[in-house]
Amino acid sequence: MSKFGRSLLGVSLLLTVLLAAATTAAEYYNYGSALDKTFLFFEAQRSGKLPATQRVKWRGHSGLKDGLAQGVSLEGGYYDAGDHVKFGLPMAFSVTMLSWAAVDNRKELFGLNQMQQTLWSIRWGTDYFIKAHPQPNVLWGQVGDGQSDHYCWERAEDMTTSRTAYKLDQYHPGSDLAGETAAAFAAASLAFKPYNSSYSAILLSHAKELFSFADKYRGLYTDSIPNAKAFYMSSGYSDELLWAAAWLHRATGDQYYLKYTIDNAGYMGGTGWGMKEFSWDNKYAGVQVLLSKVLLEGKGGPYTSTLKQYQMKADYFSCACLKKNGGYNIQTTPGGLMYVREWNNLQYSSAAAFLLAIYSDYISAANAKLNCPDGSVQPQALLDFARSQADYILGKNRQGMSYLVGYGPKYPIRVHHRGASVPSIFVQHSSVSCVQGFDSWYRRAQADPNVIHGALVGGPDQNDNYSDDRTNYEQSEPTLSGTAPLVGLFAKLSVGSYGGGYSKPYQTTKPPASSYKATPTTYTPKQSGAPIEFLHSITANWMAGNTRYYRHKVIIKNNSQKQISDLKLKIEDLSGPIWGLIPTGQKNTYQLPQWQKRLRAGQTHDFVYVQGGPQAKVSVLSYY
Repeated sequence: MSKFGRSLLGVSLLLTVLLAAATTAAEYYNYGSALDKTFLFFEAQRSGKLPATQRVKWRGHSGLKDGLAQGVSLEGGYYDAGDHVKFGLPMAFSVTMLSWAAVDNRKELFGLNQMQQTLWSIRWGTDYFIKAHPQPNVLWGQVGDGQSDHYCWERAEDMTTSRTAYKLDQYHPGSDLAGETAAAFAAASLAFKPYNSSYSAILLSHAKELFSFADKYRGLYTDSIPNAKAFYMSSGYSDELLWAAAWLHRATGDQYYLKYTIDNAGYMGGTGWGMKEFSWDNKYAGVQVLLSKVLLEGKGGPYTSTLKQYQMKADYFSCACLKKNGGYNIQTTPGGLMYVREWNNLQYSSAAAFLLAIYSDYISAANAKLNCPDGSVQPQALLDFARSQADYILGKNRQGMSYLVGYGPKYPIRVHHRGASVPSIFVQHSSVSCVQGFDSWYRRAQADPNVIHGALVGGPDQNDNYSDDRTNYEQSEPTLSGTAPLVGLFAKLSVGSYGGGYSKPYQTTKPPASSYKATPTTYTPKQSGAPIEFLHSITANWMAGNTRYYRHKVIIKNNSQKQISDLKLKIEDLSGPIWGLIPTGQKNTYQLPQWQKRLRAGQTHDFVYVQGGPQAKVSVLSYY
């Protein structure tokens, strides 16, 4: 071959490689395609008699007798995750997220021809909630026994485990679950109002009744439904009461509900808690963003001063996500993923990204800026953060993997999901028993026979590492509450400034070089003359339900004559949130924030935590 021919061949091969790379990069960022897949996940999670329009063909009818043993029909709704329990709290939160997308991302969803699909996803949940709320002060909060369900690995169509239903009533209250379900009803009523006013009115009626029930008969739902404690333990109900009231105010315009959020702002923590998490359990940041909208639209009236306090906390959450919060920021992985907890971390990233995309719109509509301790920020920065989380989920990460199943060239193929891992009932007609499922399908190394498109798995650890292993449920199990916020997030990113649904290609960064770590040494800092001293005080206390909570302030002081760095602390018996320290990823181990890596001789650093009962035990593990 001539030199000229070899050159042409080289150019041709180079163009082919570049074209393939460009196609792969573009695929990562097709938010419209990702959006369509999320709806398939909700179809895969359906319980009850499936409609003729069902697109996930490997699923069949299931749970048709749910509730009948208790004299009520509870057919329908969604299975929670890789199991077959219908947990009310995360399901209601998921419906609220879907409804919020339908309300605030209406234009984008219409442009993508996905509004009808969104409404169907919402209605599969709300139709079930209507059945679950047969009387004003009764709410069926769960179907299925979490313990027995998790001891079996079988398809929903083969279920042999207990389908016991659990209810709330005036003698067995659950303000958190009833409040979240009221919020879901109210948000859904807004979503349906332009298209089905009669159904919208029914939903709103349920929302009002459930809010009254939640507020009048107060208590934690996990005290009334102890079976849920091991799976969805509630940390409190004050945020859900404020959340429900905020959604009812938006749905009705009734000042009664707005006044409720004002009158209870301090007592229920709405203007007191600055959060770095938004989730099925913690709604404070959502409440604060919703009520900031009222203020930004100039509708605060006599409540303006309190609404400004809510906005300050919405800004706290936003600035923490942008790492412009005076050091009190979120933790991120080396690859830029928001990291909150080891178990199913992506649910926190997806929820935060959706919430900030919403808040960005509210601030932009008011021609305002975000005021952070580290400077003013344009609302576009919030959308940029939301996009960074979406892109990470879709493949812009060190694994080069999409954590949305079925999307892109590489995604998890061994998902912790019973229905996905066992052949369809239409393929293997004989039933798969409880133990047989574990022996034949749970532990097998092969890929799932059914691809559960649109499932957002739990995701990587704090170092961006992911193990595609069905038994690794902390990372490989998808949930309703993790996937639901993606609908609004992908819809928002699919139009406007992001070029019709595509983000820009990226460069994969190399992992940082490993650094030397000193051998941990235990010190006794409370002894007289110790180099590191802790000054512990209680700065506030209050009652929530039957529990008294305390705000603990701890001052770390360097008593030595030299600078110390890389201080590692061990904090035991900590049951509440903590601010001013960063988890290291090791159990009970914390370190100083990035901006405070060193303590000079005589210098101090404060951190704060909140919990009921006795104070936590703080000790030094190591330092340089």
